[in-house]
Amino acid sequence: MTAGMSRPQKRVLSALAVAASWSVVFVGAAQPAAAADVQSKQWYLKAMQAEEMWKITTGEGVQLAVIDTGVNPETPSLRGQVLKGLDATGAEGDENDDYSGHGTTMAELIAGTGKGGGIKGLAPGAKIIPMRIGTSDFQKKHSSNVHDWADAIRAAADSDAKIISMSFGSPYSTPKEREAVKYAQAKGKLFFAAVGNDAQGRNRDEYPASYPQAVGVSSADKNGKVSEYSQNGNSVDVAAPGNEIPRWCDNSFQSYCDGEGGTSAATAIASASAALVWSANPDWTANQVLNVLFDTAGRDWKKGDRSAYLGHGLIRPAMNILKGKGDPGDPDISPLTNERTTGSPASPAASEQPSTSASDQPAQSGKGGEADETVAAGDSNTSASGDDGAPLGLILGGIAGVAVLGGVVFALVRRRGAA
Repeated sequence: MTAGMSRPQKRVLSALAVAASWSVVFVGAAQPAAAADVQSKQWYLKAMQAEEMWKITTGEGVQLAVIDTGVNPETPSLRGQVLKGLDATGAEGDENDDYSGHGTTMAELIAGTGKGGGIKGLAPGAKIIPMRIGTSDFQKKHSSNVHDWADAIRAAADSDAKIISMSFGSPYSTPKEREAVKYAQAKGKLFFAAVGNDAQGRNRDEYPASYPQAVGVSSADKNGKVSEYSQNGNSVDVAAPGNEIPRWCDNSFQSYCDGEGGTSAATAIASASAALVWSANPDWTANQVLNVLFDTAGRDWKKGDRSAYLGHGLIRPAMNILKGKGDPGDPDISPLTNERTTGSPASPAASEQPSTSASDQPAQSGKGGEADETVAAGDSNTSASGDDGAPLGLILGGIAGVAVLGGVVFALVRRRGAA
């Protein structure tokens, strides 16, 4: 399907009463990494020309809501970077109590300062608003709020965040969550979500990435080729570096682990890319920022077409920040749905309305109603390149060689069933 065409949402099967169970998807094993070595493992910073972009903008003036397991504001890289957020779980503790280390890693990938040898964020001048939600183990232990996802999304929409980053996915959709994502778009937010890491398994559509109003992010390796685990289909809008990304090993925050990657990390990096572009163009709307990210994405297929593996291509904020490229387009028309997004925000009551079809089965469809028959998405060897057709690794900064896939595929997947 080409960009700019309306992407009608297929019928979504929803569960009225839900319970949650989660799993972490692994590929290989992670090894601890000394903090001093972490930034040397962030290969994508050089590839994306981060140092050059930071001379123009570091993401200052942009706040991002990170909906995750919580964010620890006391790591050296995040001190002074984390604002007041929300704990949507209703359990003991608050949004600053990260019970796994996942949310803190995402926050550092976005806005970490790199102090103390920690992870350096792609947008170190941006600020983080943490929104904590629960995993299945967390919910079983604390009997926490089963509607935490929808509540967190709506709270993020009502916050000062311009961008919402959610590195979680589920094959189940609920009316409350669907309406919360619509509400976020109506409030002028730019919503990024991970498409999931089960490409070699069932490869089912994941939510919220598959909602029409969310930007679904897939993962690419150092050569711009889709990661072998990155899910594909109509939910993919754009790709970002996701392989071999370091993370906190656990919630003790004593050491980092290396060799990991996944659509979680790719989503954080895509969100940070948007923060840089928005900071450099503060008068733009979310639609204009996204238009430029799509327009300047690296690809070896016709502009406007979408690959089922890499969407519009690999995200390249430097094309706008350093070269001034990209057409922002109409400020009021979404490049995701081709619909006008201005007007009154969705009514809170709307999220309480039941779907016309309720089920405890996973949703069967993604964002669009047509197959990607015209795009370069025939197999998992799909890769992105620059406008001159050169391999994306060269376009991004001279990186050559095949990326080694290994370590933890860093994303959380929640499965929802009938309570």
